[in-house]
Parts: sequence; structure tokens; C-alpha cells
Amino acid sequence: MTAPLLTGAAEPATDRTVVGENLSLPLFRTLSGVLAGHPYLKVVVDRAENTWHLLDTAAHPFHVNYVATRILGMDLTALDAELDAFNASVYMDPGRRFLLGVLSLHTDEDADGRERTFLVMETTEADTMHGELLSFFYEFVRARVDGRLPLLLKPANHGQEEELAAISELSVPRILSHELFGSRARTPLNPGEATGRLRFFRTHDDYAAAEAGLGWADIVAMPCLPDDVPRVAGFLNTAPITPLSHTNVLASGWGIPNAIVRDLEQLVEKDGLDGAWVRYRVREDEISLERLDHEPALRAPAWHQQRIRLEPPLLEEAPVLALHRLRSTDRDRYGTKAAHLGELHHVLDSRTADLTAFYGRPRPPRADLYGHLAARLGLSAFHTAAPTESELRARAAEFVAGAVSAPNGVALPFALQQRFLASSTVLQQGIGKLKMALELDATDVLDSLCLQLQHLIRQTPVPESVIRQLSQAFPAPTGSGGRLVVRSSSNAEDLPGFSAAGVYDSVTTVHGTGELLDAVRQVWASLLSPRSVRLRHQVGISLDDTYMGVIVQEYVPASLGGVLVTCNPTRREDFRNVYLNCSPGSPEQVVDGSVLPQQYLYNTVEGGGRTVALGSWGDGLSAATRARLADLSLTGRLLQSHFSATDVDQPLDIEWLMTDRGDFRLVQIRPYAL
Repeated sequence: MTAPLLTGAAEPATDRTVVGENLSLPLFRTLSGVLAGHPYLKVVVDRAENTWHLLDTAAHPFHVNYVATRILGMDLTALDAELDAFNASVYMDPGRRFLLGVLSLHTDEDADGRERTFLVMETTEADTMHGELLSFFYEFVRARVDGRLPLLLKPANHGQEEELAAISELSVPRILSHELFGSRARTPLNPGEATGRLRFFRTHDDYAAAEAGLGWADIVAMPCLPDDVPRVAGFLNTAPITPLSHTNVLASGWGIPNAIVRDLEQLVEKDGLDGAWVRYRVREDEISLERLDHEPALRAPAWHQQRIRLEPPLLEEAPVLALHRLRSTDRDRYGTKAAHLGELHHVLDSRTADLTAFYGRPRPPRADLYGHLAARLGLSAFHTAAPTESELRARAAEFVAGAVSAPNGVALPFALQQRFLASSTVLQQGIGKLKMALELDATDVLDSLCLQLQHLIRQTPVPESVIRQLSQAFPAPTGSGGRLVVRSSSNAEDLPGFSAAGVYDSVTTVHGTGELLDAVRQVWASLLSPRSVRLRHQVGISLDDTYMGVIVQEYVPASLGGVLVTCNPTRREDFRNVYLNCSPGSPEQVVDGSVLPQQYLYNTVEGGGRTVALGSWGDGLSAATRARLADLSLTGRLLQSHFSATDVDQPLDIEWLMTDRGDFRLVQIRPYAL
């Protein structure tokens, strides 16, 4: 839980705030509100007056409003006019008068299994308190809180963690965020609401036996849902996953609720929920599952009528091109993924794109966030001369070009796939049968036709003209043992309303010409997998309009890799933070879910980052690496200004790796569905 920065809201008349009193548990409960299931209370320490204020949560939703209006006598209009400077004075000034924090109440079990109640104190995520201030803050509060209540300090960001590292835990007892929340029973992943029939599966075999009968009115619950789960009403996981897992990306793109509920099996057994009709809600501070006493009258969801329109693919002869020669407008010849990587090359090489637009959008009461961006880029802080708009744009472009690089490689156009398919009469006949089955909605034969076609594609010889064109454009690599990576780049992925995350194949262990041809055919064949055909058919994407380009790149060894999205997936109104997953080695481990990654949030407005979870690893990253990830996160936010086109708040989904030399490389960039 983190105290929000203010937005200048009006305050109710009723106010039970107290000043200077010691805090007992009954007083805490009188003044507190509830956030994410935990009672919490805002506190303000006034160092000049040597006292503190315990804020009535209902009357004072924002610390800074209270400080400005009730202590300093300002009005909200004056506060809004200088909001960022005022925030800097109370959250970032090392000699500040006021210390602002939150106390939250938690329970756990001691070594003997007995319930223990304790308080946790923290500041806002953007607070830059140094070690001396943190110690003073803790000791001041500790002296005024009922001694029977243990009090722990939770550092709100990595900077505070590093400051506390030099301070004894005996003098300042502490708990880290991932220690406090890492084992919680219920975690929201994608907000939403659904009414449907709960289908609970204890094992994957149980799920597989029932998969064919799952429909749009089902809510699927199991330890960890498979990536090829069909489109249903909602997801529930009983084992940990992350907001950037394939299934949650699907949930986000489909607009359905998804959460982790570790005690679901007990709830199912207690209330007889398996097969029951339920109302399922996921919010940031609430996950609920309500059994209904009758089958509701449900209408088919909107996506049953949803139709995704594709730009007509261009199938005339086109060369195999180096990625850096592509632009976003080439998606109708080479696919969306290749076109985005080509556009990324252009942004990094030309340095002419405006990467500041996200920060130029008004965030009331702020006219814009340019001052914060200038501070993040090292140009200025508040109260100093602001850079001009052109200076800010130039510095942003310079920062991004210095922080990341785009992958080298080549893109195969749709025309090569078309020439390959046209080379085989048997393939043409198989595609014709599949089209007929789709027109007749013959779902009983759909899977077998798709599987037969995929087998044929993998076995059909590639025409010599195609082999020659590919060999000339991409000679055998010399680095990394000659290893190549072959990725999909369809025109039916990374689209508004249809992300297709994890639907098409990529092959990451390719050596030599023979394996390269096999990998290209495997990627082509993935366009006709039963799952991809069904998903496209559901949203009205015609088989005639769907083509597959291919990206071929040299393999680059990675010391660290992962995915970041330029938003907070579980809190959609949060415009400050980006969410980043990573694990040692290849980013594929994060993408395919074979490991539980480390998770971080980075504030791209006021700065700072914090650890959400350590995943499959016991130790976090070094301070130096976390600082590098902060730069990567800011880079993602800046790129959002360019790649989000008309809506600068449209977040990006970026797959990245850190090379053995410590350089960042972005290997995929696409819209992230909200």
C-alpha cells in the first residue's frame, strides 16, 4: 500500500483528526480507512512543532491538502497552482519540515501459530527520505504508538532500501514490500466483472478432459491456466503468476477479470462452487466470488459480435529487407512485429521523433508533466529555469538512443509465404477445405483440418527461388555459434482488440540453413494452428486476409531479460508507474512462464522504483542493475509517446534483454491492451 500524491480534492466537513495524542489501537480503528483489505491511517509529523497529526481518513484523503490548508493556511486554488513545487518541498527536500506517512494494520502467525497484529509504516513511493530522516521518522512514531503493537518500517522505494542498509535493524525494524505481500492469499491481476459458471480444475488433466466443452459463459479456475485457454468469461488462478503472463495478457486484451486466489479450493469445497453460477469481481482492493441461487439470463458477450478489420495485405513481390529499412507503414507487407522493429530503428537512428508527448498531456491540476520529465532527464528541477520544448525533445531522443538498441536482422514479406503456399497443389486444396469448414461453422472437423495443414506446411519443400532470396539477404552468421532466432510477424497480431500474444510460434535455437528453413515453415504453419484459426474466426478475421511475415535475427546471449509494460496493469488510473518483469538469462523464460520472474514498479514521473516480488529467486538485483532498469523503464515511457499514435496514454508491451556487455536490446514492441 502506498500513500497517493495529491490531486486537490475538496474535503468533507466532518473531521475527527487529532493532534499530539498517542496512538492506541481503538483510536487507530476510529480514524482509519481500508485499502487492499488492510486498515490504514495517514500521519503527518511536524518537525518544527515537534508534534504529529493523525488524519481522519474519511475527511483527509490527501496528506498534502491537509498540510497546505490546515497547517499552513493555504487555499486549494493556490496549492493547485504550485502543486509540483509543493510536493517537492514535502517529499524530496532533505531538510523538510513535514514527514508524511501511512500506518497500516496487518496480521500474521508467529512461530507457534498464534495470530500476531502489527503496524507497518511507510511513505509515498516518490519520497526521497535519507537514512537520518527515516530513523527520526520511525523513532518519533514508535515513541507515540502503543508499545504492545510491533511497528515495522517498510521502505517505499529502492532509494530508501539503500539508505536503510547502513542502519541497524535493531534500531529501525523493517519489512520489505515483497515480504509483506508476497504470500498474500488473494492478488488482483486484471480488473473486471463477470457472471458465469465456475469450472474448477485441480489438475491439467482434469482441464484437458473438459476443455472442448468450455464456452463463453464459463469462469475457468485452476492452479495455472494454460496459454491456449479458449475465450471465456473469466480466469482464476490458485498458484502465483504475474500480470505479464500470457494468460493475463489475454485477460487484459479480452477485458475479463483475472486474479490469484490461493484459498480457492477451500472456498469451492465449503460453498459447493464448482459448476455453480457466480458473480465474480476483481478490483484493486477487492476480489469477490458470490454464488447465485439461480441460473441468470445471460446475453452473449460483445466479443461475439466483435469484428476486427485488417488492412488489405500487399502480396506483390517484395524483397527480404533488413529490419532497419522498415517503417510502421510496412506492416501490410511484412507484418506488425517487423514493422514496429523497423520503426524503432528509425526512432533511434534519426532522433527526430517527439518522445515527450505523454508528459505534455494535462494531469489536473497540472497543466503538464514537463517539469518532471526535465528532472528525470537531468535537465532541471523545480524552481530552476525550465528547458525549452525543443531542448526537452532533443534530450529525450538522446536519452533513448543511448539507453537501448534495436535488434539487427531481416524480415521476410508475406509474398514469400504466398509463393510457398502457391507452389503446392495439395496445400491449396487443404486451405480450400479449411475455408469451407469455417464458412459452414463445421467446428467438429476444424482442428483436424488445421493439424493436417500444419503437417503439410512443415513437410512441403521450399521453392528454390525462396531459398535463394533468403540466403542472399541473410548469410550464415558467425557469432554465438551461428545460432539464429526466427519470430512470427503476422498482420493478425498486435492489433487493437486482438493482441494474439503467445498464439504464433517463435523458434530460438536455429543453426544452419536446413534448420532455418524448418523454422520458417514452423512459423508459417503456426498461422493455421487450431487455436489461432479459432481465435481469428471469433472476431471475424478472414483466413483470406491473414498472412505471416517472418523475422530472422542472430541470437544474442542475455544476462537478464524480460518484459515491461508502460502502465501499472493492476491499477489502470496510475499514470506514474511502469511494470517490469525479469529473470536471469533469456526473456523467453518470462514470456513462456517457465519461471516466476522478479517484478518491479518504476515511477517515471517523480522517479524511484520498488520491488514487488522476487519470483523464483531468493535475492533481488543489485542497486546498480536496478538503476539501469529505471532508465529502461523511462525509455519505455518515452517510446510510448511515439508508438501510441493518437492516444499517448495507450501503453506499450516491450520484450527486452540485457546483453553480456550490459547493453539493453528491445526485441519486440507492441501495444498493450487495457
